[in-house]
Amino acid sequence: MATPESPAEEAATAPKRPLIMRYAARSDVGRVRAKNDDSAYVGRHLAVVADGMGGHAGGDVASAATVLDMIHLDRDDYDAETGEADTVLADEIQTANSLLSELVHMNPKLAGMGTTVTALLLAGGRLHFAHIGDSRAYRLRNGEFEQVSVDHTFVQRLIDEGRLRPEEAETHPHKNVLMRVLGDVDASPELDLDVLEVQPGERWLLCSDGLNYVAGHVVERTVRETKSLRECADTLVELTLKAGAPDNVTVVMVDIAEQTPDDVSTAAVEVIPTPVAAPAPQPPAVSAAPSAPGSGSVFAAKAPDAAGLPDKPQDGSGEGHKEPQPSTDPHLGEHLSAEVLREELSTRPHELVGAAASAAASGSIPSIAGRTVARRAATVLTHKADPDKDEPDEFKPPVRRRRWLTVSIAAAIVAVLGIGLWLGYAWTQTRYYVGEYDQRVAIFNGVSQRLGPIPLSTLETVTDIRMSDLPEFSQQRVRQTVPARDLYDAQRIVKNLERTGTTAPADECLTPSPTATPSASASPRSSASAGAAARTKSPSPTPSPTPTYCEGDK
Repeated sequence: MATPESPAEEAATAPKRPLIMRYAARSDVGRVRAKNDDSAYVGRHLAVVADGMGGHAGGDVASAATVLDMIHLDRDDYDAETGEADTVLADEIQTANSLLSELVHMNPKLAGMGTTVTALLLAGGRLHFAHIGDSRAYRLRNGEFEQVSVDHTFVQRLIDEGRLRPEEAETHPHKNVLMRVLGDVDASPELDLDVLEVQPGERWLLCSDGLNYVAGHVVERTVRETKSLRECADTLVELTLKAGAPDNVTVVMVDIAEQTPDDVSTAAVEVIPTPVAAPAPQPPAVSAAPSAPGSGSVFAAKAPDAAGLPDKPQDGSGEGHKEPQPSTDPHLGEHLSAEVLREELSTRPHELVGAAASAAASGSIPSIAGRTVARRAATVLTHKADPDKDEPDEFKPPVRRRRWLTVSIAAAIVAVLGIGLWLGYAWTQTRYYVGEYDQRVAIFNGVSQRLGPIPLSTLETVTDIRMSDLPEFSQQRVRQTVPARDLYDAQRIVKNLERTGTTAPADECLTPSPTATPSASASPRSSASAGAAARTKSPSPTPSPTPTYCEGDK
């Protein structure tokens, strides 16, 4: 007869329940900014915080587009054999980065926009972590509170290199300079990726850098001591507002817990059937959880008109959607995209806050032309795909015109630079100078400089004057080159070197002293030295018996 197992043994042998996230989120515009550039999404398996940048150039567009692109990852049915969950988070962030580049290409006014991303994906009993920028992820596990993410900022690099102390970072003038970010600058940005072991009971805090205005020990105490996730998120935001809140602030709180039977049937949002698509000036109300007061402004930047064309649903998909009738409403496609997004959001418990919530509510979804409405939301809105065959050709010429305009401007710039270089080189060939060649005095045409490997002078004439026959001072002058106005001026400088051993100015007369007149037996060196000495002495009160040489003499 088998002995009954104790409760402890039953618990040990019972199958482990899958893990889920319990969550709360809040975003606030702060007390200084005019609009909220932060976005965040959190559900049972995914948590994402994105902090957009670019001001009115599109920080809210960047964060909202990135978050809305990732919401379909909130599931736990990844293929364990292929390790799908290990790569899907990084791949999706890279796809979101390419989306931002496409949006900038379609609307140049968005150039320079970017966003940070800090994300957690709970799949297969492990936590997949991805991070870029200066939003942060903190973990409280077994009583230890630590920052898991590393800020990709200039001051953090100085700290890592030992050139700055951590306490000095908060007052550094470049503390907000980011070294890595999603946007239209880098086609393949470097992400911090990790796969972490996870256990029930651990707590995570994801936040934008607006929370940095609250002291670190205050944040830690609040996360430790506040049991309610909702109360904890609200407290952290309120503390930021009391500190002045010069930036937007977004907080996502997550507790890792075992899934219970109640969780399976519980829905955090109401599922609303998608209505038939029809031209309408205003989209239906969003079914997502509303953001906190002050959590964002009306989504300012809409997709270009090309994104507003209605697409045809694929066969066998998009139940409940009907092909819309032709309409002149330029935003109809945006409304259809918003409906698909809302349907996607309504199928799972979640919270969506910040600019992404405003985008979903207003229907101004950042989207790319040529996407099919009936695909699931993230694919419809953001993923790269081959353009539909029935996409009107009328939208292709502007792209070609823009390409030809870019090529024309580049060609014009190259031509101007080429003409400028040629004129500069031509001017150098009108100049002359006296220098040394093969230990002799020589005349050169051009200037004594080089343009990379190209010399800007050529040898004109080599004289019979040896460098060794000149005084030391004159040797140095010649080696350093003596500029001349023209060829005749260079010849006069050579004549002075030959007669007196010096390089006199063009308008100076040379009057050798009677005592410096060389004898017939004197050597050339002594003659040149005597001539140089004559220039340093006072003129004799009596007329010199020797002739006076001026630069004008021939």
